Amino acid sequence: MTMKIALINENSQAAKNAQVEAVLRKVVEPKGHEVFNYGMYSAEDEHQLTYVQNGILAAILLNSGAADYVVTGCGTGEGAMLACNAFPGVLCGHIVDPSDAYMFAQINDGNAIALPFAKGFGWGAELNLEYIFEKLFEGESGQGYPKERVVPEQRNKKILDEVKKVTHNDMCEILKNLDRELVKGAIAGEHFQEYFFANCKCEKLAACVKELLA
Repeated sequence: MTMKIALINENSQAAKNAQVEAVLRKVVEPKGHEVFNYGMYSAEDEHQLTYVQNGILAAILLNSGAADYVVTGCGTGEGAMLACNAFPGVLCGHIVDPSDAYMFAQINDGNAIALPFAKGFGWGAELNLEYIFEKLFEGESGQGYPKERVVPEQRNKKILDEVKKVTHNDMCEILKNLDRELVKGAIAGEHFQEYFFANCKCEKLAACVKELLA
């Protein structure tokens, strides 16, 4: 299955956006996937994103169908991961190395990852990113690891999905109840409207976002 993959960087690591985008495209575009870069594009961007807003933006994109997968992060990756998992319809893993990526994809079958873009991001960082993306998008996810654990792992993933449906509210209601300026800041990026409305599959969420932008 081909996917629309969204890249999101917050302000502390925005300078690395172009590097991450280039490596991501190198790995996934030959597989037929599309990359949509929602920024931040540089540390000097007019519209600044915090890791909390990364979570809001990721949730809007995934719940609307505008993106099938989100690649995000922050300095340690922890804050972005926590922010993403605060929302319904988002299952985000904290990924440090290629084995993390492979096991998260095969065991947890999530739809977002949070990378540490400052911690350990030194010499050879682009190679680690490349190998992470290769293992993350290697074949069909959710196939289990090790193979003898396939059945219980797939069962637990379905249970977790059902738990999140109960423990999280409707996405539109969440957006309406959050601080309006916080949400507007999350969707104020240069290319947000261009990418989002062209790919959004949920009329209800599209209408909600239009109201917020108005």
